[in-house]
Amino acid sequence: MTATILFVDDEPDLEALVLQKFRKRIREGAVNFMFAHDGLEALQSLEAHPHVDMVVSDINMPRMDGLSLLAKLQEAEDKKSTIIVSAYGDMSNIRVAMNRGAFDFLTKPIDFADLEATIDKTIRHVEMLREARWRQAEAERAHASLSRYFSPQIASRLACASGEGDGMEVQWREVATIFTDITGFTSLVESARPEVLGELLNEYVGGMTDVVFAHEGTVAKIIGDAIQVLFNAPGEQPDFAARAVACGHDLDAWAEQFRKRWQAKDVNFGVTRIGVHAGPALVGNFGGGRFFDYTAYGDTINTAARLEAANKFLGTHICVSAAIASGVPDFQGRPIGDLMLRGRSEPLRAFEPLQPADFRAPAVAQYSEAFAKLEAGDITAMPAFAALVGAHAGDALAGFHLRRLLNGAKGVRMQLE
Repeated sequence: MTATILFVDDEPDLEALVLQKFRKRIREGAVNFMFAHDGLEALQSLEAHPHVDMVVSDINMPRMDGLSLLAKLQEAEDKKSTIIVSAYGDMSNIRVAMNRGAFDFLTKPIDFADLEATIDKTIRHVEMLREARWRQAEAERAHASLSRYFSPQIASRLACASGEGDGMEVQWREVATIFTDITGFTSLVESARPEVLGELLNEYVGGMTDVVFAHEGTVAKIIGDAIQVLFNAPGEQPDFAARAVACGHDLDAWAEQFRKRWQAKDVNFGVTRIGVHAGPALVGNFGGGRFFDYTAYGDTINTAARLEAANKFLGTHICVSAAIASGVPDFQGRPIGDLMLRGRSEPLRAFEPLQPADFRAPAVAQYSEAFAKLEAGDITAMPAFAALVGAHAGDALAGFHLRRLLNGAKGVRMQLE
């Protein structure tokens, strides 16, 4: 680094003397000197050359003295480290200068060995300040990037991390993952005005992200209207399954309120479907050194996406796997059945999670009895589901099973696609 130093002094011989005393270091490229004869000229020079690292200024000068110059320098956003020079008998002004923010001082006549040592000390100080500013800027940039993925608490912790063992490295982890998608969104894109679609989608993604962050989840991907969420990554969350279910409920509630609000504006916004699964996944930053892309890959992720799509056939809003249900203490929900999902050779038991008030409703117990008969191959399963649908016409899952039975299906294993 070549340190650029601005000398401000009205003595005519000072410039030649300084250049002579520092000629070796100037040739080596260690320092570069600029000169001004008073405070006004110094300010003009600094405006033209903002890269100046430090200022060495006399106090007594015409037009603008050193104390006034120091005050101006301290008002600037980029405060220059300043060494004040004055006669030894002018100690009161030197004290004023130090109180106004001068970094150090020298007395006249100048001892050039002392000047060189003071300049070196000031250069080290400038380098430390520059490094601190760079680190702060990097942390702010990192925080801005991380805030797209992580809750504010996690983003702040990661932005301040050293980079080692902070969870960004690619690794296998046990995670819970949520996939969300909107029914009929493609049709909405084709029919809505661009300005309406932009406002709608920005509000939707922003609101859904806020819900995720409230549960300290990680937004792994946003592709149009689809959102992928992770729990237990990058940090440890022992209750990741319970967090995922709670987050799923809150996402469903927020999305329904959003949908109804926009329907009141004559915008036909579809239902948000949610799939939740847990298991091992390859998680980390897959963007390399140039692009940050914290996401996850593996069968666990694909299965969550299949569960999200299963809602379309089941009539449910949320579909979770047995891996999720078994990871939640006192899980409250009702069984859907054993789904044969694309890409999987074995059936996957799925559940519809319910809020406590819904779980306590008599209809849930009635559903459980009908489902038990269906699972056991009891021929009374069909009238049991028929009675349930007759009493609760809006129960989409019960209606789904009744249609299966009427079409000759048996048991709880089903191929949806």
